[in-house]
Amino acid sequence: MGKTLAVNAGSSTLKFKLFEVPSEEVITSGVIERIGLKDSIVTIKYGDGKKFENTQDVKDHEAAIHLMLDKLLELKILKSYDEITGIGHRIVAGGEFFTDSVLVDDDALKKIEDLAEYAPLHNPAEAMGIRAFKKILPDVPNVAVFDTSFHTTMPKVNYMYAIPYEYYEKYGARKYGAHGTSHRYVASRAAKMLGKPLEDLKLITMHIGAGASITAIKNGKSFDTSMGFTPLAGIMMATRSGDIDASLVTFLMEKLNIKDPNDMINILNKKSGLVGVSEYSADMRDLEKVQDHNDKAHLARDMYINRIVRYVGQYVAEMNGVDAIVFSAGVGENDIPIRQEVADKLSYFGIAVDPEKNNIRGVERDLSTADAKVKTLLIPTDEELMIVRDVERLAKK
Repeated sequence: MGKTLAVNAGSSTLKFKLFEVPSEEVITSGVIERIGLKDSIVTIKYGDGKKFENTQDVKDHEAAIHLMLDKLLELKILKSYDEITGIGHRIVAGGEFFTDSVLVDDDALKKIEDLAEYAPLHNPAEAMGIRAFKKILPDVPNVAVFDTSFHTTMPKVNYMYAIPYEYYEKYGARKYGAHGTSHRYVASRAAKMLGKPLEDLKLITMHIGAGASITAIKNGKSFDTSMGFTPLAGIMMATRSGDIDASLVTFLMEKLNIKDPNDMINILNKKSGLVGVSEYSADMRDLEKVQDHNDKAHLARDMYINRIVRYVGQYVAEMNGVDAIVFSAGVGENDIPIRQEVADKLSYFGIAVDPEKNNIRGVERDLSTADAKVKTLLIPTDEELMIVRDVERLAKK
């Protein structure tokens, strides 16, 4: 018996979940926000609906980790630090170095830091978190779990861009994808729900939330995915544009008198997508409430559905068929009309959702009609659980 931490460190945040292992029961979860800024916010949920909240200054990630561990003791969630037997870290970019999760040694940590140019807002903070945990709990194994590693199985024809080949050789310019841990988890659950080996299935998994990606999984491996060199590519998202003509980017830079490319990337990452089109909200729930009398909100939802359908259709063609499609993440798990409309538009492939079965949020379920040729599944994602399982798998070695 032990306890494993699943950690997600951002540039100014530290999110965590503590699991009992091997039972995989969640003991507590929390987040420290505004690290390095004045009035950092600490939230810890534990026990039977209990919550600790406080506002205080937290100067850096090391201080945040000390604070988190101290609070776990103060709240009697832990009796001592010795109960923690493993720590798993979500890492955004693993490049071509990491095809699987790894126990973090000095070499792995250096590579994570070297990959910062692929995820400048994430990898440095994640590396900082690992260093802090290794310093505070030196005898506890740390495991890095990469968003990209699941997608390293994609065939070259799917991950290469049609640009000069030397850019790939010199600079690693290729598709890496993201949300791999989520896609890996829901694919394994889908196989169990269908009662078939994952290796025998063709699946399309849809992680659609604020960030959104769609993945074709063939013979248990990532075959293609919608996100690209960065998570900006693919379908329309809450604040991200998704796919866009590169020439339009330079055209807009001229029209808007933007000199710094990063300013344009910021617009595409943070001011586009649902919020950009609707000019109202990045939250799909808000748009659903007003779409009947707000044309732009209605358009934003229609575009979102349209982009999902495009990618699913593309992946059915690429894999020459599909056994099941899977809805997951915030929108996929909770937006009943989106699921119904997507399925209705894919009826040509033998996809059909039963409206009564679909009238549910956040519960694992087969949504298909009795005569559907392709199964439609609702599977809530659990990236933290996948991280914990990787910690247990690798720490035992």
